[in-house]
Amino acid sequence: MPFSPHYRPDPQFVALGQAFSDPVTPASFPSLRLVWRDQEAAASVGLETLTDVEWIDHFGRFQALPDMAQPPLAMRYHGHQFRSYNPQLGDGRGFLFGQLRDQSGRLLDLGTKGSGQTPWSRQGDGRLTLKGGVREVLAARMLQAQGVNTSKALSLIETGEALVRQDEPSPTRSAVLVRLQHSHVRFGTFQRHAYFESKEGIEALVDHCIALYYPHLLSFDGEARVAGLLQEIAVATAKMVASWMASGFVHGVLNTDNMNVTGESFDYGPWRFLPVADGNFTAAYFDQTGLYAYGRQPEAGLWNLKQLACALKFICDVEALTQAIRAYPPAFEEAQKHAFLTRLGLQVPSQAADGAAMLDAMFAFMARSGVSWDGFFHDWFCGLASQSRALAGPRRYLYAGKDFDVWHRLLGRIEPDRLGRLAHPYFEQPEPVSLDITEVEALWEPIAQRDDWTAFHAKISDIAALEDALR
Repeated sequence: MPFSPHYRPDPQFVALGQAFSDPVTPASFPSLRLVWRDQEAAASVGLETLTDVEWIDHFGRFQALPDMAQPPLAMRYHGHQFRSYNPQLGDGRGFLFGQLRDQSGRLLDLGTKGSGQTPWSRQGDGRLTLKGGVREVLAARMLQAQGVNTSKALSLIETGEALVRQDEPSPTRSAVLVRLQHSHVRFGTFQRHAYFESKEGIEALVDHCIALYYPHLLSFDGEARVAGLLQEIAVATAKMVASWMASGFVHGVLNTDNMNVTGESFDYGPWRFLPVADGNFTAAYFDQTGLYAYGRQPEAGLWNLKQLACALKFICDVEALTQAIRAYPPAFEEAQKHAFLTRLGLQVPSQAADGAAMLDAMFAFMARSGVSWDGFFHDWFCGLASQSRALAGPRRYLYAGKDFDVWHRLLGRIEPDRLGRLAHPYFEQPEPVSLDITEVEALWEPIAQRDDWTAFHAKISDIAALEDALR
């Protein structure tokens, strides 16, 4: 079938040369069955016209896409894992399959997960469990619905292998995922070249990122260019983390190899969504100290930026880099306020103090009352305009007491944003769409036991309704 006229291949990473990646051969799988394709994401890069057979050929067998003049590339990087430096990282079960322009001109990567072993696999088998792939689809769709700058789970294909894993019943089914993302250049990509004291490598990465992702910095010279890039990454990271906080999303593994230069959320492993307001809530069972707990995610973002700055100090004055990172705290505070007001369907008040006070009171009420995170935002979307609905709903008995009264009074000072959204049928239902871990497990059980995807597709439809309502 002819490709869409919107198909615009533009492989750029390969031009950086051999010091940045390794050409690899994709795994050959026993069988291939398409279980998910994001048609909306595909249309953004001109892939929507592919038949399912062609789709499997390209995203299961990894036959080269037309005019994509690069082999699959396992990207090289290092990183801090739970704040311990690891020089043995790199794409161990994935590769960069290609790069394309979307209809707005942004450069997007086709990155894989579970596509086989690479020089960086260490002792791993290079595979992905089907359950892990399903979880990635769910996380990406839910975050997208809530307005988070997220990668897209473009494709998920079951691959017919029985995998042995320590953290779930084995053997378990296998899959290969293709992610559509605005850059896979990680903080750890810079760290690797700093580890080898390669100024040339760091400078090449800086030029690459500015040209492709921050072209307004092309007019900057010398150290101002490097510091300018770091400041842009700091602000983008602040916005990303702030959006997680409003979504109640806990990434789980905020290592420096899991943060990229465009501030786009990606690589969804042991993620969780908050059941209730709890700053100590963790996503990963192996995060014994709560390093990446919900309430510590802003700190993790800043710590990781400092590691990126350490890599850049080989080509830039430390004071200039320090000044660039100072953009993070105010950018985070502003982005968090906007993200929570957006989650509540409210306008940004003319008096900044009104918004800050309301949010402080909101956190106090939510934490002490134990109200469900998603339920609260569902009940009070558009503020007091939803009062009768909230006070007649299943959580009505929680909306009382001193903490609630303080928050309720402050809420009255802020106007709703696009009040007509409350007419959407989504807000007629008493319960919100959510992805609590118990729901995720309940979605997986019929797939694992009977290959029944009904509940999964129903959840995807519900998430789409949420996205439509919030728009």
